[in-house]
Amino acid sequence: MLAAIKFEHTVFALPFAYIAMVLAAGGWPGWWTVGWVTAAMVGGRTCAMATNRVVDRFIDARNPRTSGRHLPRGLLGVGEVRLLAIAGAGLMFVAAWMLNPLCFVLAPLALVFLVGYHYTKRFTWLSHWVLGFTDGIAGAGGWIAARGQFDPPAFVIWFALTTWIGGFDLIYACQDVEVDRAQGLHSIAARFGIGTSLIAARVNHALTAVALAVLGWQAALGPIYWVGWLAVVALFAYEHSLVSPRDLSRLDVAFFNVNGYIALIVLAAVVLGLR
Repeated sequence: MLAAIKFEHTVFALPFAYIAMVLAAGGWPGWWTVGWVTAAMVGGRTCAMATNRVVDRFIDARNPRTSGRHLPRGLLGVGEVRLLAIAGAGLMFVAAWMLNPLCFVLAPLALVFLVGYHYTKRFTWLSHWVLGFTDGIAGAGGWIAARGQFDPPAFVIWFALTTWIGGFDLIYACQDVEVDRAQGLHSIAARFGIGTSLIAARVNHALTAVALAVLGWQAALGPIYWVGWLAVVALFAYEHSLVSPRDLSRLDVAFFNVNGYIALIVLAAVVLGLR
């Protein structure tokens, strides 16, 4: 079941929830907050990916790259995956309730995005940024979990996540251009071409680097943070060197491996950079 929803991809947004939480608390926020933020993230991510598998099951079945997933192959039933989505949403709401009133009040809005973003590729090529914005909720949620309110750094983290996730989703979508066009699905690559999509991804990741620099300045983080920031910039450059309009053979490395390292490096840099 966990393989069906790519549970390992939680590594993308979860570190940013911890980053926001640590910065908001000015250090260790306590096990209560850490535990319930983790539960909220796992629940929300599980709900989102289980919903994705149900909503996109017919699209996945017609795509050679995704036709081997659990629902198209009949390895899991739609009812089972729906129950998993409901359980994930339930866990997210319980965790939000245990954190603070603002988290609980905003949880339904988060759920709208977690469930709704899957449909956007059916009508707009802006879907990359809707996904990024939805993942960015993790950063904002981590902040209000520790602080109980919004502050400027929360929005900077949210923006950084939006452009970072949106950027590598622009790269990821390049492998499905022909299938998306055939199925009437929307992406920058399908609408404007792979070259344009890769350029847009570079712009997004440049904006991510700027946002992370602003965050370091806002939080007055120490030299170790800036070493980590330079490492992230280098990884962005490496990620984009792996793909081109003529060669997408290393796209999986660019998508999962490099971005997993980026998330963990930023988390370590923030924790070690606190003064």
